[in-house]
Amino acid sequence: MISPTLFNNYRENNCQVYFNGVYDDILPPMSLKCQRLWLEMENATKNTNWYDLYRQTYDGPILKGESRLGSTMIDGEERTYKRGMTMKEYTPWAQHVVNDDANDIILGDYVTDYMNRQDVREALHIPTTVHTWEMCSEELDYNLQTEASRWIYDILQGKVDMMFYSGDTDGAIPIYGSKEWIARLDREVTEAWRPWFTDGQVSGYVEKYDGLTFVTVKGVGHMAP
Repeated sequence: MISPTLFNNYRENNCQVYFNGVYDDILPPMSLKCQRLWLEMENATKNTNWYDLYRQTYDGPILKGESRLGSTMIDGEERTYKRGMTMKEYTPWAQHVVNDDANDIILGDYVTDYMNRQDVREALHIPTTVHTWEMCSEELDYNLQTEASRWIYDILQGKVDMMFYSGDTDGAIPIYGSKEWIARLDREVTEAWRPWFTDGQVSGYVEKYDGLTFVTVKGVGHMAP
């Protein structure tokens, strides 16, 4: 994504940028040197599809003048739904995305149309009383916390067997970072890092810890399912 020289320069200058500024109140302001290096990193990667590094980025809306509002017939009743999502809608807490006009492009409209078809809902056994499906809910309000969700793994250890999976072309939540925080849980490794296969082809890698399995999926991004 960036050159080793740029990355090493960033680390040697002890530069740190945290997600959405969650540590801004306790960390000193970033130096001008670090600001320049961070800007250089952002410029080097600005045309990247962060959620799937092998997938194209789009230079225009998928909906060509069509209405954002879709409609479907469910049990003889017409219902409406919002088609697709934008990157801004998907990550309303990420300021670097919210402030980028390129992320107003609507994605996933075909998925939304498909999921709201009556025959699809029936095949998935979704009751007709359940509302239409949208990729991003406007009813949820998010709160940021510095500890993220890592705290829950300690609470559930010994109570629930868990699996954490990650697509290996995901640039937003990359495998490298996930491996680091999982290692810091300091759990016993019960099965060493190894490939797993589908029809003789490597489909990803798996490593097992006490009560937690970490799985990677080869060639897919953030939306691994």
